[in-house]
Amino acid sequence: MAENPSGPTEPLDVQRIHYLVRLMKRYDLTALDVSAGPIQVRLRRRGPQAALPPPAFQPPAITAAAPQTSGTNTSAPPRTPPADSPAAPKTVVIESPMVGTYYASSAPDAPLFVSVGSVVHHETIVCIIEAMKVFTDIPAGVSGTIVEIMVKNGQAVEFGQPLFRVVPA
Repeated sequence: MAENPSGPTEPLDVQRIHYLVRLMKRYDLTALDVSAGPIQVRLRRRGPQAALPPPAFQPPAITAAAPQTSGTNTSAPPRTPPADSPAAPKTVVIESPMVGTYYASSAPDAPLFVSVGSVVHHETIVCIIEAMKVFTDIPAGVSGTIVEIMVKNGQAVEFGQPLFRVVPA
């Protein structure tokens, strides 16, 4: 955009925001992050069917077994974990917040952001997703330990697709 000839415009003027929104609509983007020096702008919009944006991550659904009463069929014994193995840890899934291409590192020769066993915090960058030549850092959004990486480097991902499984701290 051209600068105002009478002097610099405000970094977040309405015309610039409208321009960014038009770009999002034109290229059917649901998220856009722009930074210019100390100014950072993050725009998100809902898809055509979405009533509310989904959370960054969702804890797994927990289903409790119904208690058995004396009048029910007892042909199968109730399931109990073996005494020598601890109960499986509960996990949280980190999902893709956008459609794009998943990258596990910032460059082909750079170290991976995370691997199985990595300890992450809410702001830890776990990957990059590229859409329309815009690279977006994806934070964990949860503190814990990565126990599974569910996508491969360079793989196309969809909105809401599981990327990582984390045991919360």
